[in-house]
Amino acid sequence: MSNTYQIFLISDSTGETLDRIFLSLKAQFQNIEYKVNSYSFTRTENQVLKILDLAMKEKNSIILYTIVDNNLAKFLANKSDEMRIPCFGVLGSLILSFSKLFNQKASHEPSGQHVLNEEYYNRIEAIQFTMNHDDGNLITDIDKSDIILLGVSRTSKTPTSIYLANKGLKTANIPLVNQLSVPEFLKKSPDKFCVIGLTTEAERLVDIRKNRMNSLKEIKNQDYTNLEKIKMEISDAKEMFKKYKWPTIDVTRKSVEETAASVIKIHEIYLSKKNG
Repeated sequence: MSNTYQIFLISDSTGETLDRIFLSLKAQFQNIEYKVNSYSFTRTENQVLKILDLAMKEKNSIILYTIVDNNLAKFLANKSDEMRIPCFGVLGSLILSFSKLFNQKASHEPSGQHVLNEEYYNRIEAIQFTMNHDDGNLITDIDKSDIILLGVSRTSKTPTSIYLANKGLKTANIPLVNQLSVPEFLKKSPDKFCVIGLTTEAERLVDIRKNRMNSLKEIKNQDYTNLEKIKMEISDAKEMFKKYKWPTIDVTRKSVEETAASVIKIHEIYLSKKNG
């Protein structure tokens, strides 16, 4: 454990931004042992000193921070330097650069991104809508969706929907069980709604479904995990997407974030055509 790096993530807010940045950063380095120590809502010098005291007691400590208060950020940087602990500010130089570009002084307000404005409430509404319209629920109300995802079982419809909802997009998803799964009004007006099909490789889907059943300790359904049956399911789904000219995304080697990014691009194209 002596080669394990102790990563101290210090934020004056929830720490969500810093978590995501470190997630992207660590993906660039393999075979590195590390332990994350997260400290959110750090807004006083006393809090900073307590964290630094803990960092000093560990070997291979590294500090990453997002603190918008200039004085507190400088205090942390100076004290870390005195203690010879590597310390890196994530937002400081960016805020300064944008301040110069915009010719405007930054507010330096912690949790500024979490302000309870209209955008925030729209996002909450989108999350509630998406949860209510998960897995084919409330089909009659689905026309209020920003995005409708279709796909056979276990093609990441629900996690992608939730991710999109956190972006403020009301997202419904429908599992394709048979030809009757899709509401008739979608088939009659396929261009009226932003419908996107999710598909994947059959072999990969077999593994995902088997793991799912094992985790739930369900009685094994031979059809549900049968490769030939799954190939037929996927083929039928693709034929449907092609018939109604619905764009498709292959999620086989995509993370939820990558799938959502592709969905958002398609949605933007849909809106430009609709408003054009």
